[in-house]
Amino acid sequence: MKSNFLNINWKDAVKGFVVAVVSAILTMVYEAIENGGLAWTWTYWQPIVLAGILAGIAYLLKNFFTNSNDQLLKKEQ
Repeated sequence: MKSNFLNINWKDAVKGFVVAVVSAILTMVYEAIENGGLAWTWTYWQPIVLAGILAGIAYLLKNFFTNSNDQLLKKEQ
């Protein structure tokens, strides 16, 4: 069951969390390739954490403004 317009259900929240984790992992891989390895400093991890959080929020916002028929910014029929 898809959530209604201006509504978020638990499935959306779980999927948003998965999107956040996957995007953080991909950002970490990119940073590791770019810098030649992993570093254990906040300066290194900050963009990775922020990319994950922002991707999850973007996914939730997209679902919040989409109705159950996957129409953006349209009310339920």
